[in-house]
Amino acid sequence: MRIANWISDSIVDGPGLRLTVFTQGCPHRCPGCHNPETWDPAGGREVPLEELEALLAGNPLLQGLTLSGGEPFLQAEDCASLAWRAHRRGLDVWTYTGYRYEDLVEAGRADWEALLAATDVLVDGPFLQAQKSYAALFRGSDNQRLIDLRQTRTAGQVVLWTRPDPLRHFTGPES
Repeated sequence: MRIANWISDSIVDGPGLRLTVFTQGCPHRCPGCHNPETWDPAGGREVPLEELEALLAGNPLLQGLTLSGGEPFLQAEDCASLAWRAHRRGLDVWTYTGYRYEDLVEAGRADWEALLAATDVLVDGPFLQAQKSYAALFRGSDNQRLIDLRQTRTAGQVVLWTRPDPLRHFTGPES
């Protein structure tokens, strides 16, 4: 897999502690992108999937794997394989893409469908500098969506991911 880099303990690319893999190569070239060094598909370095899987195995505190970029769908087959390896370890998978979900589905590409099937939450859409927001949870601009792909597949329409309420089970002090 050709990657730009990874972060072994990210807390900004999805909930909990995550391994974030930055794939190399991106056709979107969004103005204001915070990873322009990932645009060149010939840049970065080749890393065996086994090396990235070892990073997943090496940290028992990880909640998930995040595939970012660059554009993960340019290497959809390898990304899907890594995602399934993460699932086998009980981790969730988030994938960031500059494509819109509907365009990925309509493309009818088996490799893209495989990555969508291996993804729990898809952060879709290009980064738009005019809609940049520091308040947008786990995304760079307000146009990007956090799509819960499990619920989307069940409902047959886009269902947005919502952060679980950490106090949901808290009942307060007993009277």
